[in-house]
Amino acid sequence: MSGLFLTLEGIDGAGKSSHIDALEALFQAAGRTVTRTREPGGTPLAETLRGLILAQPMDALTESLLVFAARRDHIVNVIAPALARGEVVLCDRFTDATFAYQGAGRGFDLAVLGTLEQWVQAGQGGETLLQPELTLWFDLQPEVAAARLAGARLPDKFEAQPVAFFQQVAAGYAERAKAPRFARIDADQPREQVWQQVEAVLRQRGFIA
Repeated sequence: MSGLFLTLEGIDGAGKSSHIDALEALFQAAGRTVTRTREPGGTPLAETLRGLILAQPMDALTESLLVFAARRDHIVNVIAPALARGEVVLCDRFTDATFAYQGAGRGFDLAVLGTLEQWVQAGQGGETLLQPELTLWFDLQPEVAAARLAGARLPDKFEAQPVAFFQQVAAGYAERAKAPRFARIDADQPREQVWQQVEAVLRQRGFIA
């Protein structure tokens, strides 16, 4: 059985992370082995870099380089081996988040991000670019997301950004979502209805029988 790489994307407060448990259970019920992970993070090194990225002030290039360094370690040590074993990899954010946050949100050069994407996800041998087979985009108005986050916990440096920042991030996601692998999930719904959309996408695209 071939591996399946599935990612969840969306601005902070969109509720994507709350559905990973149900996704894992759904695939396990179908007889699949599941690896759950996240970005930035997923390995000891990448988690260390995550702490720096989310807490320390830095310019957009430094931030992007750290994000892709964490991603490379994550791919080499977690994602690629799990896919080679035929597992389902569920990843909370991947490269689309980098284009949305560092690119659209921070205004960093998209061409440079594209070059880093090629280096990190295709490798020096120029193999096929590693991308998810399916990306679930939890789309939510930034104002609604901000209301959900208010008082939830001590915000990291991204969660503490103004609504205008998340409007730019949301626009970045909308641009990335033109790729066929994307499935838009209307996240401005009760949790049960959001999950129904997720499950319907998986069945329509043949990932769940």
